[in-house]
Amino acid sequence: MSAATSASRADSRPGGRSARVRSAVHQAVRDLLADGTTDQLTIPLIAARADVHATTVYRRWGSVGDLLADVATSRFSGGFVVPDTGSLRGDLERYAADLAKDLGDPDTLALVRATIGVGGEQGAAVCRKERQDQLEAILERERSRGNEVPEVDRTIDALLAPLYYRAVFTDRVPTPEWARTLVAHLLPEAADAGPGGTTT
Repeated sequence: MSAATSASRADSRPGGRSARVRSAVHQAVRDLLADGTTDQLTIPLIAARADVHATTVYRRWGSVGDLLADVATSRFSGGFVVPDTGSLRGDLERYAADLAKDLGDPDTLALVRATIGVGGEQGAAVCRKERQDQLEAILERERSRGNEVPEVDRTIDALLAPLYYRAVFTDRVPTPEWARTLVAHLLPEAADAGPGGTTT
């Protein structure tokens, strides 16, 4: 086996050089965003903060937008627990409240704004994907209970759209209390139906 092949395999191993570089670069992005560096965010600046060569960052991610998308994917995947309260209304209220808390975190908000601002539609898709998958899981679980549920697109429009709009495009931080009121617009009936009933 050649030395080059050995080095390549070492770089790709979990915990190898590739993982260390990714971790350092991701941390550099988060630190720079926390410092308020968004408009001036560049690959050379990120590389210098991570103490890696800029060519390494360019080779792996290609652009700041692609790098932000990778950081956002890492941040938003797997770290958000889908609630199971026993009812669709309870699940969605807790989910919306938890998402409002997450978006209210300055570091999370800075990453979301930068990812959407620099990455455009690609960045928006990254920020949206995990949350959409989580909502679909909530709706599917309610459907498995034998209840009717709103369409996925309607649920996204009622919950995700106003939460992200307020967080990203206004100076009003979404609060858990306000987020819960969004569910009342989606599920206006006074109470959820039991198994075999309806929730819309």
